[in-house]
Amino acid sequence: MTDGTEFTTRTTWGKKGDTLHLDIDPKSHPAWTGGNQQLMDRGGRLSRFEKKFAGLSVSKK
Repeated sequence: MTDGTEFTTRTTWGKKGDTLHLDIDPKSHPAWTGGNQQLMDRGGRLSRFEKKFAGLSVSKK
């Protein structure tokens, strides 16, 4: 889990003894925490978007 705890389950993923590291789990996912925590920007998508549209301003006339 993201807080360092371990959860053992049976799965068809990987080989015997492989470890799956989670970026998000029920303890940190907004659906289970009430949406108070921000999701991690792993791919840098938000950063690229902010950089691309940084100078754009929208004003009503």
